[in-house]
Amino acid sequence: QVQFVESGGGLVQPGGSLNISCVTSGVAFSTWTMGWYRQGLGDERELVAFINTDGDQWYQGGVGDRFIIARDDAKSTIYLQMNSVKRSDTDRYFCNRAPVTSVWGQGVQVTVSS
Repeated sequence: QVQFVESGGGLVQPGGSLNISCVTSGVAFSTWTMGWYRQGLGDERELVAFINTDGDQWYQGGVGDRFIIARDDAKSTIYLQMNSVKRSDTDRYFCNRAPVTSVWGQGVQVTVSS
């Protein structure tokens, strides 16, 4: 059974940086395209970025020049380096395969506020 465990969220000031991580277990991680998703209260989850097995990356409009997605297959982990954060980046962030599986972790809350 696949499991996703996100970590590293928290409170960050506008313009600051934050790095969030996600460890995946129960699957052949290195064969999966992995993504970061975000969800606000009452909203649907949306894809923020993904990275494929070759390391190619895609970003949602508005974050490509500020966020960096990375993966470490030896650790079955993906990361999202969030730079120059804005209040509009406030959301709960989740990782999953791209396209998604039916399993979701708890996610991490990222709050951008002064």
